[in-house]
Amino acid sequence: MGFLDILLGRTRPAVPDLDRLFGLPSAAVTLQAAAEFEPTGRGSVCFTTVEGSAFAGIRQDVTDLLNADTERDPSSVEFSRDSYGYSWLLSRRSPDDLASLVGDLHAVNTALEGSGFGPQLLCSLVGFTNAEGRTFALVYLYKRGTFYPFAPLPGEKRDNALELRIRAVVADDLHMEGDLSRWFPVWGAPGL
Repeated sequence: MGFLDILLGRTRPAVPDLDRLFGLPSAAVTLQAAAEFEPTGRGSVCFTTVEGSAFAGIRQDVTDLLNADTERDPSSVEFSRDSYGYSWLLSRRSPDDLASLVGDLHAVNTALEGSGFGPQLLCSLVGFTNAEGRTFALVYLYKRGTFYPFAPLPGEKRDNALELRIRAVVADDLHMEGDLSRWFPVWGAPGL
């Protein structure tokens, strides 16, 4: 950053650090101990929809990469498009195998980034639930390199108290997004 940038108040965007995703398993242990939330075994990656043969090829490569695990059911990887036009890749694993799920999400993000589709990556998320059936997701903002909790309620409402509680519980495990205005809702996201 140059002197003129400082004077004019310009900042450079944060560099994505996909390795921060690997902090999720330790955050899950903390969530289990402190808040009694368990991973659901579902996680997803959201990206801006891109048309064309290059993207179709990388989509097939990602699917093949995730299905290379011979123990895995091929139907556990699914692509979809939401009502806003964004594309989602959902990966399902056993709830007690969060490390493999995180590996899937990291591999998808890395493959898209490495193929020149990094600017289209928006977020990744991993779902959690408790015995009472309350759910939330830890959302990783690709362009910010930060996490935030998203706890939906029926009727497109949010459980803000739960979100703030989760942030406090995992603050030592994950790089949390400090700007609450960037805690975007991801209504109906696969993996929640």
